[in-house]
Amino acid sequence: MTTIQNEFQPDYIISPGEILEEVLEAQNFKKNEFAERCGRSPKAISQILNGKAPVTPELAIRFQRILGSSSTLWNNLEANYRLQLALKKEQEELKKQIIWAKDFPVNELAKWGFFEKPRHDIESVTRILDFFSVGSVESWEQRYQRVSLNFRHSPSFKSDSKTLVTWIRIGTIKAAQIDTVTYNPEKFRSILNEIRKVTKEEPKIFEPVIKEKCREAGVVVIFFPEFKKMSLSGITRWLSKDKALIMMSLRHKSDDHFWFTFFHEAAHVLLHRKHSKKKIFIDDIRINNQEDELETAANSFSANFLIPRVDYNGFLRNGDFSKNSILSFAQNIGIAPGIVVGRLQRERKIGYYMHNDLKQRFRFKEK
Repeated sequence: MTTIQNEFQPDYIISPGEILEEVLEAQNFKKNEFAERCGRSPKAISQILNGKAPVTPELAIRFQRILGSSSTLWNNLEANYRLQLALKKEQEELKKQIIWAKDFPVNELAKWGFFEKPRHDIESVTRILDFFSVGSVESWEQRYQRVSLNFRHSPSFKSDSKTLVTWIRIGTIKAAQIDTVTYNPEKFRSILNEIRKVTKEEPKIFEPVIKEKCREAGVVVIFFPEFKKMSLSGITRWLSKDKALIMMSLRHKSDDHFWFTFFHEAAHVLLHRKHSKKKIFIDDIRINNQEDELETAANSFSANFLIPRVDYNGFLRNGDFSKNSILSFAQNIGIAPGIVVGRLQRERKIGYYMHNDLKQRFRFKEK
């Protein structure tokens, strides 16, 4: 991505007035005479010479007539001087925000190429502000700390808020580079059935299928590894009324967790559009040990989309949870056996130590 460089400015800034004073001396102009020719008081010219008053466009034109130097030159000198003053003031303000910036995964962002590695602490602050496309720390606080979040919970994990928001911002940036059609719920539900058919495949096969099929329905799917201080598997958000984002961290690389998370996030897109326009659904954060009804509905959708309730109840009634029985059942309903194992474990039908060899372990090409 394009990065605007924020170079450190020198302490000493030359004002247009200092240059004007040198020009007046070179042309043997007395200040009072020059003031008279400009139609200004000597005090007004003294303020310009001292950098306390600006060289206005009107005065720049008069300087050109009197001194022979371009009015554009004087306008540029004045504009640059005011800019340098503003940059110097900002540097002083940014010094106060160094501690704020230290909570962000600056080194990881540099590693992934979102900006060049900062050379000093103040530059870390500017890099973060550029990354979030905000003009100040106050603007960041207003825009990003008031985000309304919905959660699908995990019993033991929490994420650092600034790291989490950074990760979500990456998804937004990447999604902006991907063109989609207008979101179509009927199309999206249809492609979910197609995606379910590739749950038995390896990532190199199902990853492009997921991304392309979802894109054709108005949903962008992004895979990106989690940062330190993060504990989540995925998020869902609406980028606009016509474009949704599903972002997955690849945190748990076993097929049962991956597919359950994907269809959980898909459920938020499909079922909770009116709720999620101002929310971000985040998977794997526990709040007060409670699940709200939207998260419960997404969990139910994911579990029963992967393993239809009628088929699952029949399998439970059979009571045979041996490896061969699981393999046969998974084959009959057309999904990976690891997904069946994961559901049995979550519902405490079998121990978490049982049949884990039936799960596939994924290794994605993280990019």
